[in-house]
Amino acid sequence: MSSGFSREQVTAIAALAHLELNDAEIDLFARQLGDILAAADAVQRVDTTGVPPTASVVTRHASDRADEVRPCLDRDEALANAPDPAPDAGLFKVPRVIG
Repeated sequence: MSSGFSREQVTAIAALAHLELNDAEIDLFARQLGDILAAADAVQRVDTTGVPPTASVVTRHASDRADEVRPCLDRDEALANAPDPAPDAGLFKVPRVIG
């Protein structure tokens, strides 16, 4: 595949990213970045006429279900197994995990 990046371009990108590259790495990255651009160009050239835009290739998942209102646990039942419940406040305490 052709190289679409020069050594100077790779050096400039490396400087922006605060990377120190040796000569072998510069040559390697120039070739690899060129290969990536060539692959992206090949994908861009694919004829997609008549193909509708999609957000996902899967239309439905096995886990999808209708969004229906269902009864939930009442407060006392939800707090029954809490380690340090405060039923009057409608909450329970948990161990502190940040600072």
